[in-house]
Amino acid sequence: MTDLLAARTQMALSLGFHIVFAAVGIAMPFLMSIAHHRYLKTRRPEFRVLTKAWSKTVAIFFAVGAVSGTALSFELGLLWPGFMIHAGPIIGMPFSWEGAAFFLEAIFIGIFLYGWKKLPERSHWLSGVMVGLSGVASGFFVICANGWMNSPAGFDWNNGHPINIDPWAAMFNEAALGQGVHMIIASFQAVGFAFAGVHALLYLKLKHPVHHEAMKIAFMVGAVAAIIQPISGDLAAKSVAVRQPIKLAAMEGHFETEKGAPLLIGGLPNVEERRTDYALPLPKALSFLAFGDFNAEVKGLNDFPRELWPPVVVTHIAFQIMVGIGTLMALVGIVGLFWLWKKPQNFLKPLWLKALVAMSPLGLIAIEAGWVVTEVGRQPWVIYGYLKTADALTPRPGIIFTLILYLVIYLALSLVVYQLVRRQITTLQQDLGQTQDKEVSA
Repeated sequence: MTDLLAARTQMALSLGFHIVFAAVGIAMPFLMSIAHHRYLKTRRPEFRVLTKAWSKTVAIFFAVGAVSGTALSFELGLLWPGFMIHAGPIIGMPFSWEGAAFFLEAIFIGIFLYGWKKLPERSHWLSGVMVGLSGVASGFFVICANGWMNSPAGFDWNNGHPINIDPWAAMFNEAALGQGVHMIIASFQAVGFAFAGVHALLYLKLKHPVHHEAMKIAFMVGAVAAIIQPISGDLAAKSVAVRQPIKLAAMEGHFETEKGAPLLIGGLPNVEERRTDYALPLPKALSFLAFGDFNAEVKGLNDFPRELWPPVVVTHIAFQIMVGIGTLMALVGIVGLFWLWKKPQNFLKPLWLKALVAMSPLGLIAIEAGWVVTEVGRQPWVIYGYLKTADALTPRPGIIFTLILYLVIYLALSLVVYQLVRRQITTLQQDLGQTQDKEVSA
């Protein structure tokens, strides 16, 4: 394995690991706050138990996410010094704002965890909401920096060096808002479905009503996000079509420039033959989706030098996985919300509960696929159009050894998280049992 491939693999591993915790950090505090609000409104002790259980889950994922996020920060400097030399002065601001939001998130988590019976109830509830808002802000600022890598702005390039730096223009680049909104919605979608699936499994086993309520809260959040996500995705794709037409061509497996370009469903790109096999074409749909015009011209990969193509097969398959899962989740979301509204008894049928269990990991898989599209689809550039990934690599040899070290660390952290979450579920069952005993005694 070359040092470049080892470094890219290590970054992919770190980002793929961290993004799960980032998504939970964005969405989970809001589930916790909804459950807390339900407790304050109904005074049902089950909601208090559920709120405490979810708050500890937030704390676990926050702690591990902080570790993996710190590792990513170190990796940027240690693996890609060429990137940091050029990008550091330009996109330092979103990273510093992300740090401030992160500290606020940590402070409010502490206040919420230890604020029971010490704070007025409304202030305590608001501290939980602030955990979520801080998490959203933290995630958005990081994505501003990533958006800049896809849509560089706020500087002039002079003989390989940035001059006339405008950090505001860099931070609020053309990709920032679209990418940020898309990722934040995806977090609510993935985490909502994931926790709905977990509680569906627990309800199938235990039939405790609190799992029904938890399932409803998580599912409604995930379903609403899944239904509005295609709008965000469409806007993001239109932005990519203008800013990174070669990435769009790789996403779609689109080789020939043409007007009225078809949208390919599925398929496997044959890079050597420069065509996509086994796909279902929808006539003119790609032109419409990319530019709002059925006869608009969409550039194909053949219009670009071969050495500037991203890995087409990986980008196309990842994009198909993301879109396919997103479509399925939106359809299931519509059905589930309709049942909750008109036929709530259907929401507890075993077949539906098993379907929710099966779907619980899909949102996180879609997020991983989406980041593959974003990062692999930008290659061979680390700063699109300015600096190639290979030119940003550290000259230090032996990166394979740090890759192995990080792999071991992430496996260990995964086991720790698994054990802690499993313990949380056990504790939740015990607390619910005690709650039932008190109600019976009363």
